Amino acid sequence: MRLLKNFQPNMAFLAVLVILSFVCVGFAIGQESFWLAGFLFLLGFMIMGYGLKLKRQQDT
Repeated sequence: MRLLKNFQPNMAFLAVLVILSFVCVGFAIGQESFWLAGFLFLLGFMIMGYGLKLKRQQDT
C-alpha cells in the first residue's frame, strides 16, 4: 500500500493525456493527416512540459 501513498491523480491524468496524444499521432500518420500528426506531436510535448513544470514547482 505504500505505492498508493504518493499517488497524485492530476499528474496521472497529465501522463495519460501525453500517452493518448502520442497514440493519436500514430493514428493520424496512418490516416496520412500529417498536419494533425504534427499538431498532436507538439501538443504532447507541451503537456509533458507543463507536467514537468508542475513537478519541479512541487519539489521545491
